[in-house]
Amino acid sequence: MRLSAKRTIVLSFLAVLLVGMPAAAQQAKLYNTAKQKLRDGKQIFSYTIGRLDTDLYCQVKPHYDFIWLEMQHSTMIWADIEKMIAACPEIPGAIPMVRMPDEAESSIQHATDIGALGIIMPTVDDVAKAQATVRYAKYPFEGRRSLGGGQAPRIWGVNGINYRQTVNDNMMVVAMIETPTGVSNAYDIARIPGIDVLLVANTDLGNFSGFQQTDDGYQEMVKKIHDATLKAGKFVGATSPAYATGRADSADFRMFQNGQSNDGYTPPGGAGKKGKKKQ
Repeated sequence: MRLSAKRTIVLSFLAVLLVGMPAAAQQAKLYNTAKQKLRDGKQIFSYTIGRLDTDLYCQVKPHYDFIWLEMQHSTMIWADIEKMIAACPEIPGAIPMVRMPDEAESSIQHATDIGALGIIMPTVDDVAKAQATVRYAKYPFEGRRSLGGGQAPRIWGVNGINYRQTVNDNMMVVAMIETPTGVSNAYDIARIPGIDVLLVANTDLGNFSGFQQTDDGYQEMVKKIHDATLKAGKFVGATSPAYATGRADSADFRMFQNGQSNDGYTPPGGAGKKGKKKQ
């Protein structure tokens, strides 16, 4: 075989390694089904839980895309979240995600070690807070999450899945933009590797800016977040599920706190919005 022919074979082999394998890996289905739905072009909705209630957690789990476990504005402790995530791992459905109290290493390690597959960080004003969130949510070499003895590998490392080797891809990191400063830095925040979603924090964006949500100034801030996120190639969402429909840009908004269930299910007491089955 001539040298040029050998060189062609070697280059073709390298091309498969460098191009073909990552493409194949990108097509692999995630066990974080909420993150997979985003990749598939779907909108995802949640149910918010702010107190320990394992029965409620397991009841709503089949009907939503993710469960928003509230640690910023609740009196729950990490053991409460741990009990709910462990209560019914055999029931498919909503993925547990935690709105964090802060970006401290210890806090994020608690959330990930007990099995959260989503870290929702509030009041992200700058790159530093966003980077810290990714840093402690991901194992090396994407971050510096340390190996712990929590229940997460027992929850997700089943059916032959290697949790340590797969969880970085399955972890979803969400940055909430709540202030004019955060709006100004939205593009720099969104383009950080490991940030998946920028979430418009509808209520607090008005709270911190002084605008009503109907004001032009408020909608201009929403547009800046929207445009910056899409420019960075990331997903944009909103805490208000009203953004899911009725706006010219609704199709671009993909992740919501609360909103419709997947199957028309109405939560206990009629809380939440009864929605039509999503396509």
